[in-house]
Order: sequence, then C-alpha cells, then structure tokens
Amino acid sequence: MSLLSRARALEQDTVRILCDLIRTPSHSSKEKDVIEVIRREMTGIGFDEIRIDELGSIIGRIGHGPRTIAFDAHVDTVYAGDISQWAFDPFTPKVEEGKVWGRGSVDQKGGMAAMLTAARLIRELHLENELTVLFTGTVMEEDCDGLCWLHLIREEGLKPGLVVITEPTNMNIYRGHRGRMEIHVSAKGVSCHGSAPERGVNAIYKASRIALEIERLNENLRTDAFLGKGTITVTEVVTSSPSLCAVADGARLHLDRRLTAGETRESAIAEVRAAAARAGVPDADVTPLTYRETAYTGKVYPMEKYYPTWTLPVDSTYLHQATEAYRATFGKAPHVDKWTFSSNGIAIAGIHGIPCLGLGPGNEIYAHAPNEATPIEHLSGAAAFYAALAETFARGMHQ
Repeated sequence: MSLLSRARALEQDTVRILCDLIRTPSHSSKEKDVIEVIRREMTGIGFDEIRIDELGSIIGRIGHGPRTIAFDAHVDTVYAGDISQWAFDPFTPKVEEGKVWGRGSVDQKGGMAAMLTAARLIRELHLENELTVLFTGTVMEEDCDGLCWLHLIREEGLKPGLVVITEPTNMNIYRGHRGRMEIHVSAKGVSCHGSAPERGVNAIYKASRIALEIERLNENLRTDAFLGKGTITVTEVVTSSPSLCAVADGARLHLDRRLTAGETRESAIAEVRAAAARAGVPDADVTPLTYRETAYTGKVYPMEKYYPTWTLPVDSTYLHQATEAYRATFGKAPHVDKWTFSSNGIAIAGIHGIPCLGLGPGNEIYAHAPNEATPIEHLSGAAAFYAALAETFARGMHQ
C-alpha cells in the first residue's frame, strides 16, 4: 500500500484529531489545554519520547538515528474576531463539503493533525535506526513568530538537519518568505491650551508629516525576483496630551515593515530615520520593539521583533529531496513558491541558518479569516508527503 493510500485509510482519525484541536481554544500564551490534547495523541501513537519545554512547546521524538528531521506546527491561533462574520461557532468544528471547518483549521492546527498521522506512517516505515524524527507543537507564534524556536534551539539544543514547516501552502512546496520588523517612531511636542495652539508644538502634526514620508518610502523599497518587494506601512497612531483641550505633547506611529532579500534591521531603521528627517523631525525616536509576554508556563523569554528574511536555495539538496518525495507521493512535480506571511522559519533559518522548507494543508488566504476551513484531502496528502520526505531524507544519508 502506498503512503498516500495508507494516509487516506487513516483520514477519519486525522479529521478527529483536527476537530479535537479546534474545539480546544489556544490563543497565544494560552495553549496549555491544546498541548495536553497533543500529548495524549502522541502517547497513543507510541512516541519514543514526549516532553514540554519551559516555554510550553511540546516535542515528540520517534527514532534515535544519526540524522534529524523536524516537523513543526504552531498550535496557537488568533482570536475569532467578529463572531457575526462566522456562519457557525468557530470553536465547534464541523465536517462538511469535504472540509474541516473551524478556527485554526488552516492556521495551523491542520498541519499538526497531519503531522500526527505522518508519525504513524513513519513508525510503520521502521526508520528508527536511521533517523531521529522530531514533531514540535510550538507556542506563541501568532504573537511573536520564531520565539518558540529560538528557545528550542538556544535552550533545548535542538539543531535538526532539516525543519519542515507545516504552515498552509495549498499543498505546494515553499522555500522561504520575506522577513519583517515592528518599529515605533515617536515625536515629542510641547503642550499648551487648545485655544492658542501657536503657544505649543503639536506632536500629531510632526507624526503626520512622518507618516506621509513613510507612505512615500514604501513606493521606493527594493524588490527581489523571488520574494517580491519590501513594504512599510503605518498600522497604529497613539497620541498623548494633558486633555482634549490641549495640544498633543507626544505622538507615536507603529510601523509594519516587511523585508525582502538584502534588507536588514540596520537598513530598515536607517530608512525610517531618514524619512523622519525629510519630514522635518530629525530628533524622532526610532525604536524596534521587543516582545516580553509571559508564556502559559510563566516563563518570559524576550525577543526583539526583528524577523529576518530567509530562503532555501533553489539548488539545495533538501529541496531536491522534497521534490522527489512529492513526485513519489502525488505522481507530479510540485509548484515551488513562498509564503506571503511570516513563520517560525525566521528563527530556524533566518537567525540560525538551519535549512527549512514548507508544505501544509489549507490555503493561506483563509488564515485569520472567518469561516476558516481545510480540505480533508489536504490533510491526508500532507501526512503522506511528510512520511515520504522522512524516508527520502533517510535514504539520502546512504547516497
């Protein structure tokens, strides 16, 4: 029986797992209950080791071979948003029209369910003497992508030869994405009574001029043939003043900066400072943000909100192996592309240089959207591909 046929035979169980994950809300820093669901499933499958790190991510291991491959799914989700936009309760999963519906079905619990079915298939392949296969259910990615893997790499010592990210790719193979930054630009003013604004300096006007320069900057950022164009936009304005009858003494812009190839933390900050100077506010404070939220375990693990760009080279051996596994699974060549959004790859590959690639069930256009749903055939297809890639990865050690 082929891996795809075997995965399809297990489809009902994969759907059950995904439904259990969906009905267990797990917003960032509140993932404890869903981690327990995953632990239960790993125990039933017969993982060789199951542990939870200090940040709260779960790591399951199969095998003890000399080469290590890891499969990653973040298990936190965004909130449901405006419930009136949903046709059903987002945390009461339903199976209709060949899909599993519910919050997280695409981003990114479908990947976790497919990984667990892949674990069954990999055990049946008896690769335990050739491979160490890790399955990570990671936390807090929606709040701070890559934080969980910084902790796994730096504190837990995980350094796989390859990491497969199971974020949604519509069943294509992805080999990278743009990076990003979160930046604050603050301008100071001098308050005075609103009846005589000429006595003060209005920080809102300063920030407004900076915002217009940011808009112009966005049009002139560099472009990469594969990753596309860098972008920058203002996503929030916060002001301060003694009262609504007073000139604002402070104003702050929150910037979302997407980084293409060749753009760095330093170049992005320099561009914003130059934009502020062009706006006539050379003393504006330009500060990258730092994430310091508390995990459900109580641990705080700060990370600057700079998420580097990464790509897996088109001639990479790992990409060739993934293409071979894809052909073996589906009988056709894969479409190789990139994510629009960011992922844990920013820490794995972008910061630490560990090779990454991705394939996941569901289409990323439905991530964070109401009425989220993943095709069931994607779940079984992804599970079969993960097992095929592990087998190909193991065979590569003998070539």
